[in-house]
Amino acid sequence: MIRRSNEAQTASETNSTNDVGPAPDQAGYQLDCTEVCGGNNVADKLVTLPGLVGLIHSKPVEPATSGGDLYYVSACDKRLLSRVVLADVAGHGEAVGEISTRLRTLVKKYINTFDQSALMREINEAFYKQNEDLAQYATAVVLSHDCRTGELIFASAGHPPTLWYHASQKEWGWLHERTTDSVETFEGLPLGLVPETEYEQTRVRLAEGDLLILYTDGITECANKTDKELGFEGLRELLRSLAVEPPIVTASAPVTAVEAFRGSTPCRDDQSVIVLQKTDGCLS
Repeated sequence: MIRRSNEAQTASETNSTNDVGPAPDQAGYQLDCTEVCGGNNVADKLVTLPGLVGLIHSKPVEPATSGGDLYYVSACDKRLLSRVVLADVAGHGEAVGEISTRLRTLVKKYINTFDQSALMREINEAFYKQNEDLAQYATAVVLSHDCRTGELIFASAGHPPTLWYHASQKEWGWLHERTTDSVETFEGLPLGLVPETEYEQTRVRLAEGDLLILYTDGITECANKTDKELGFEGLRELLRSLAVEPPIVTASAPVTAVEAFRGSTPCRDDQSVIVLQKTDGCLS
């Protein structure tokens, strides 16, 4: 089911399963038609999607070079639709590698489908089947964007709420199923717990210059030297203190600010951030 928010007004697949593509230039690595990029390793890459420019930053807990955070981006065969997936898997190691491969396959399968109902069902079933032996589950947020209309649909499976910067209002809110201002509850069960779960989708319209910040709970649960966690509202307040011109996505400002908050305190969990900014038009 796709639910419309009241704020709606406002070539070939890469071979590696552990990278988001070759080192990009300043404009970002532009995805080809029918391309899926992503994985669960260390990443700090700019990418260009249909109607979006993005930064993917992922840092597993040291000394590991791959972790439980999975990230994927894709562009459809007409360069009109893009999809972004960020998942936080319970556990590490071989089991995560297996589910990472399965997730890539599903993103590829539905690369030309704007509606995410079938994709969410299959991702949930994939985790549920893995769960039978490995107690594997995950939280996830899945976004699809149509560059022709600026429309975006999103679904959350128990994942921390996405932050949304409204360029026209110069204000940070929440991309949330019920309201952009509430973060008390999450919509949707984590993936892999209950078979045949239906995940609600919400449709909004992005304006040029709008920003989205996706992240895993390793970001909001990071602590400073006094053992104070950043938290959801702490993250929003941190972002409010940052300049968004020139574009925040090219400066890695959110990542730098979170690291400054943490200081020398060791990371407790994998930390991943995806920053997306709405641009004008589609890829040529």
